[in-house]
Amino acid sequence: MSDVWLALGYALFLWWFGTGAVLLMGRTSRTMSAGLAVGLGVVSLWGVWATMDAQTPWSAAWAFTAGVGLWGFHEATFLSGALTGPRRAPCPPDARGWRRFRLAAATLIHHEIALALTTVGLALWLQGAANPVALWTFVALWVLRLSVKFNIFLGAPNVADEFLPDDLRYLATYFSPRPMSLLFPFSVTLGTVAAGGLLLHAVTVAETGFAATGLTLVGALTALGTLEHWFLVLPVREAALWKWWTEKRAERRANRADGALKLMASTAPTPGR
Repeated sequence: MSDVWLALGYALFLWWFGTGAVLLMGRTSRTMSAGLAVGLGVVSLWGVWATMDAQTPWSAAWAFTAGVGLWGFHEATFLSGALTGPRRAPCPPDARGWRRFRLAAATLIHHEIALALTTVGLALWLQGAANPVALWTFVALWVLRLSVKFNIFLGAPNVADEFLPDDLRYLATYFSPRPMSLLFPFSVTLGTVAAGGLLLHAVTVAETGFAATGLTLVGALTALGTLEHWFLVLPVREAALWKWWTEKRAERRANRADGALKLMASTAPTPGR
């Protein structure tokens, strides 16, 4: 039981800290952000390799960390604008239906292909391995994030556009800030059932510390991903969990806008001259 509680606490910490770390990477220059992302990816791949043949609670935790690290690598490359999609323009106001979906997909298709290839690569690499926790972790994050993206595209009151860097603000034009779609109840129901099943299995069925830890970590991550879905419709926005970052960025944007206005005023022609 102690393995389960420790794993729950660690999953919560890594979810919050990992998101904050990726956001902080986005505050650096594009070159530095890319370098940090590559370093994170390399270290995470090493973590997958180092734990793939071990079945201990610690190896489950490290494999989970490696899976989250690989996800962080992809998130960092996306938020830095290094790997998004061929379309980098706002959604046309008259775009509807299939055309709007096609245009939206073009803004991030390269990122989605990279995620799919990483999933396939991990599955082939860890086929028959003693410790597949990194694969479970990455697959859970991928499925949950796809679900969030579709819910935001189809419609949600809170679209979490606070996390978008300035270079990717055009993505917000593809979001639908309106009442939740019919997809939402299915998403949260399936997420809750999956998280509950994994956690229940960890407590009642798992025969080893490794199994209990691995199932708890992935189950807790699934529960947190389901909670992210609820933030789309609750009056409390998810960005409040990283308020220190969103407020600082809002301040920087306000300062840049003020500086731009002052520059325009100083260079504008004076009447009578």
